Amino acid sequence: MKKILILGAGLSTNSLIEYLLNNAGENNWHITVADMDLDTAKSKVNNHDCGSAIRFDISDTESSNNTISENDVVISMLPASMHSMVATACIKYKKPMLTASYASDEIKAFDKAAKEAGIPIYMELGLDPGIDHMSAMKIINRIKESGGDLTSFYSFTGGLVAPEYDNNPWNYKFTWNPRNVVMAGNGVSQYIHSRRYKYIPYHRLFDRIISRKILQYGDFEVYPNRDSLKYRGIYNLEDIPTMYRGTVRRPGYAKAWSVFVSLGMTDDSYTLEDSENMTYRQFINSFLRYEPNVPVEIKLADYCKAASDPVVMDKLRWLGIFDERKIGLKNATPAQILQKLLIEKWSMDPEDKDMIIMQHEFKYRLDGVEKMVVSAMAYQGRNQTDTAMAITVGLPLAIATKLFITGQYSHTGVVLPTGKEMYEPILNELETFGITFEENDYLVG
Repeated sequence: MKKILILGAGLSTNSLIEYLLNNAGENNWHITVADMDLDTAKSKVNNHDCGSAIRFDISDTESSNNTISENDVVISMLPASMHSMVATACIKYKKPMLTASYASDEIKAFDKAAKEAGIPIYMELGLDPGIDHMSAMKIINRIKESGGDLTSFYSFTGGLVAPEYDNNPWNYKFTWNPRNVVMAGNGVSQYIHSRRYKYIPYHRLFDRIISRKILQYGDFEVYPNRDSLKYRGIYNLEDIPTMYRGTVRRPGYAKAWSVFVSLGMTDDSYTLEDSENMTYRQFINSFLRYEPNVPVEIKLADYCKAASDPVVMDKLRWLGIFDERKIGLKNATPAQILQKLLIEKWSMDPEDKDMIIMQHEFKYRLDGVEKMVVSAMAYQGRNQTDTAMAITVGLPLAIATKLFITGQYSHTGVVLPTGKEMYEPILNELETFGITFEENDYLVG
């Protein structure tokens, strides 16, 4: 019997745990779900004959090491900051490790030790990163095998509310971690266009958007992700003239969000005095010039060009940013205050469903002809538990785990799912769950 240990039982683990439990009987597996909250772990196992739940604390080194050493495969769904502790134990006890998280520099540093231990550390097996890699490499390799020369690659993903539940002026609701949304784009975004490097500081990021139509879902806007340049190496496209990755939102979102960025309301580096007694109107006014007889709305429109747009101002009013209502959050940073307000207004309603949108655009030259492939995917969640985000993060990781345990993978070291032997069977099985890409070919020019 193979014993599979899943560390963490959070929001993104439902489809992962369900898939492995459903496949456990025929494959002679036992699934242990480990979490700080034992009741949460038990609820995910749901009394399945092939599963069990335990309390787990990665900071309890002796206990956590014992737990890892007693299992055959370890799947880490813990916060990314904890993966290095898991990897250290997995290398010590020669236990393969899989996760959906980014391969940070800290994790990449384990490559040699993992190879010496004879184990793989599979990273980036979720949605983004994960499905984005696999679906992109499928087409990149196909173009290369046909003799094509890739000249441009655009790729973008968005977690959005499904169209029928899109009922607020921002055309956006939180479908994942609100803090990640508030802090999105901090730092400098960089990409390459026609062999010219582009660097966009955070305060201008939401001014630099591109527009796209995606599948039957209409118009979207895209702003650049933090670092597109590193993907040249990941995809073996070091010499490609154009490489751009971005985040998808509905039109008008970026312009309105740029108001918060311009004011400094997404700053998380300092706290505001007496923030619990401050009103939201006082909060936004604290970033504007001192003119007590001029309405906040007028000062804001004068200070920030985007706010002079009536459509943007309507979005801000709808949020309640001008309300004389106490914040009630002590020693809060601007970002924390903004996040509290947004959670009140952007949270999903109980009946809402989310949607994942992903699109890749490849331009290439073949036999002197400029061609283009557009590959797009949209996937809607089933409910507030089985969300599109949770399913697309958990399922590819679960499938990869099955493929590894059944002997179809034989890697060692830190591994991403960019090899054909990895991504083909995962993508093929994802199609059986309705996670499919529509491809269209075009002549350019």
